[in-house]
Amino acid sequence: MHANEENRSDTPSACERDLALLQGTWIQVGIEENGIVNPPDTYSGPDVTTLIDGHRFEVRTADGSLLLHGRFTLDATTTPKSITWVDAIGEEAGQPILASYRLDDDRFVFIAADPGMARPTQFRTTQGLTMRSFVRRA
Repeated sequence: MHANEENRSDTPSACERDLALLQGTWIQVGIEENGIVNPPDTYSGPDVTTLIDGHRFEVRTADGSLLLHGRFTLDATTTPKSITWVDAIGEEAGQPILASYRLDDDRFVFIAADPGMARPTQFRTTQGLTMRSFVRRA
C-alpha cells in the first residue's frame, strides 16, 4: 500500500462531484449584467454552447466558431461555492475572474466579478457583476 492510498476515500469530495457534474455541453438561458437583465452580450445567443471538459471551457457558435476559451478552478467547500475563470483570449485574457456558483444536476448559475473586484457572495448583480444561467444540453 502506498502512503497516499491509506488516506484515500472511495467517496468523491464535493469539489470532485461538482467538477464531474459540470462536464458536458451547456446552453445559456439567462444573463444579468450590472443590474440589467438580458443585455446585449458577445458570448451568448441562439445555439451558442459552452463545453466543459476537465478544467477547460470553450464557448462556440452554432457553426463552430470559437468565441471564448480558457480554464477554471472550483471550490465546492466555500459558501457560496466558488469558481475562478481564466480566459485564454479576449480583453480579460490571463486575469483571474472571481465568481460564485450554484449547480443542481442540469442547471448551472455563476456570478462573476470584473477583474480586480472581490468574489461575489450574493446572486444578484450590481455594477461590475455578471450572472449567467445555463441548462445542460440534452
